Amino acid sequence: MSRSGTSGVRSASMGTKQLSSGDGDAPRHTIENDPNLAELAAKRDETNGFIPAHKKTVLQTVKTIALSNYANPLLVFVPVGIACHAVGVNPVVVFVMNFLAIIPLAALLSYATEEISIRIGETLGGLMNASFGNAVELIVGIIALLQDEITVLQASLLGSMLSNLLLVLGMCFIAGGSRYKEQSFNYTSAQMSASLLILSISSLLIPAAFSNSFDTAAEAEDGVLKISRGTSVILLVVYATYLVFQLKTHTYLYEEAEDEERDIAGVDREGNDIEMQQQRTTQPDGFESTLPTDEARLDNTTAATEGAVADEEEGGEVANITPIAAIILLICVTVLVAVCAEFLVSSIDALVEESGISRTWVGLILLPIVGNAAEHVTAVTVAYKNKMDLAIGVAVGSSLQIALLVTPFMCLLGWWTGHAMSLDFNTFEVVLLFVTVILVNYLIGDGKSNYLEGVLLCAVYVIIAVAVWFYPEVAR
Repeated sequence: MSRSGTSGVRSASMGTKQLSSGDGDAPRHTIENDPNLAELAAKRDETNGFIPAHKKTVLQTVKTIALSNYANPLLVFVPVGIACHAVGVNPVVVFVMNFLAIIPLAALLSYATEEISIRIGETLGGLMNASFGNAVELIVGIIALLQDEITVLQASLLGSMLSNLLLVLGMCFIAGGSRYKEQSFNYTSAQMSASLLILSISSLLIPAAFSNSFDTAAEAEDGVLKISRGTSVILLVVYATYLVFQLKTHTYLYEEAEDEERDIAGVDREGNDIEMQQQRTTQPDGFESTLPTDEARLDNTTAATEGAVADEEEGGEVANITPIAAIILLICVTVLVAVCAEFLVSSIDALVEESGISRTWVGLILLPIVGNAAEHVTAVTVAYKNKMDLAIGVAVGSSLQIALLVTPFMCLLGWWTGHAMSLDFNTFEVVLLFVTVILVNYLIGDGKSNYLEGVLLCAVYVIIAVAVWFYPEVAR
């Protein structure tokens, strides 16, 4: 799903890789200054049928959108889910159909946001991703709040953080570790994210401790609401400051490492440099050379002719659809997500009664799967390509959005609409998040990752899922 808000957008200038054809003093070759490479690019465009976004017809644009994600075949469940609710079938069937429908919608929402972000630049793109990166969680949360499903709302918010920090990040480490012995990422930005995670868990621990200081929940309710609302305002201010820090004043701290530095960790399972293996060619006289051919230089300087997927692999970003098409897609998908989320939440009561699944498990485990589906695929894909800075940004950055933006917003929205939404989460759930944050801080603290660390994260997530399954509903 979506890429994480503030780290999913990179400058286009970082995406054009310039390659040396020899030693450090040799001239650099790019599409712009090498006629041979430009000619090869034109031939590849013609061969592969690549069409720039502004030249695509409506039908070609629809085809591009339809082929943008592997989850798109699940879009068939969107009309099915709506129809099931309209004719009044079993609420459990309604829940399942709309559950499956939201997964591809989340992927399309992420796709539309990224397409718009490419056009509007790094700063505005980052702000937009911050707003829409967790749109599914936000929409589901608002509907749950308005239907007074506070238990489900709180569990889904915390579950989204657990899913991103444990399952998504763990799968990223495993996917990258299956190809590389060790991967590195920006240590400074990782430490900043870790510090913000500590702040986020503190904002939940303090209200919980305050509430437990009273003999009854009724005595603590008024004070907890006041503390939660004040804390929510502070968290929103911190998040706004964080955006300015990352996108404006200290952007250099979040820039990806140079390719040469990242290639140090980019070794395969046998310890060989993968990039060097790809560029090494054999000369007719038997001597080996690390100089790439014209075709190899073309592959490394631009991947636009291969489409957006190959382009991202080299670090650049090319729009696949026009801004107008992306905006229309964004609006349509947002409306459909709201409709499906409404039907999903309204069928939770029947699901709990008929299946025996607790509201806590639905909110903590099931609903985050819907919201994080697109982010999960995106993060694992870029981790496999050795883009760990982006993978960390998707997994950890999304959790920060939930903790510092979505959760306090829900608390203030509950205040405005007259619903008793507070930051006094269930003590058991807060402990789960505390353990998760501590583990993640230890694992990302050295700026390196491997597949064993991913196994540890996924193992903790499975343990939590089992524990929540047996957690009694009455305990809340």
